[in-house]
Amino acid sequence: MRKVVDASSCHVVPVPNTASKGYDLDLSQAANATTIAAVGKRLGLPNHAVTIALATALLESRLHNLDYGDRDSLGLFQQRPSQGWGTPAQILSPRHAATAFFEQLARVPGWQTLPVTVAAQRVQRSALPNGYAQHEGEARALASALTGEVPAGMACRLSVPRTPPPAPLASAVAAELGSPSLAVPVSPARGWTVALWLVGHSSEFRVTSVQFSGMRWTPSDAQWVADASATSRVIVQTGAVGSAG
Repeated sequence: MRKVVDASSCHVVPVPNTASKGYDLDLSQAANATTIAAVGKRLGLPNHAVTIALATALLESRLHNLDYGDRDSLGLFQQRPSQGWGTPAQILSPRHAATAFFEQLARVPGWQTLPVTVAAQRVQRSALPNGYAQHEGEARALASALTGEVPAGMACRLSVPRTPPPAPLASAVAAELGSPSLAVPVSPARGWTVALWLVGHSSEFRVTSVQFSGMRWTPSDAQWVADASATSRVIVQTGAVGSAG
């Protein structure tokens, strides 16, 4: 895959055999995108749901967790407390916002076969009903990487902070990805969702290495490289608190 060359940035590879291109994200966008994908898969939803959610968040916030918006809109999906999406604090939790979006999507009749922009509009009821279509290519590339359809589909370059993380890694993994996730055999699709969540949250949780399925990522290499010791177990190392997994 292409090596990340800019400081503190991430790159998502193109989807093979399509006209899609690669996409660049900042660390905040990568963290939010991996949370959206993790929540969708934890809820047992198909990859199409992840694409719909990512396209929605790309239009509404460019994958930034905004504390402002039109009227009382907030967060990744610009959800409104006055419309029953939750309290402001809940909406500003990416995990809550993603869960609320997916739960509403699941109530849309036939959403599984609807085009991305149509399904997104049925949830959001936006003033730009066709706006989500412009982000479908990027959303598909992101979803393909974050659901394991494209192995090793995202990598980031960053300087890992030396200070302790704000919260335990294991509890965050359990909350967003479900258990078990680390150091146990998992399917390739599941493993890459977990591994790329760790990469996307590497700054927050001081992740210095992730290994899975014959590949290893480190923030200094800024790409996935071959590693014969990497197995079907996701193994993560952290700089501040040692290994977790």
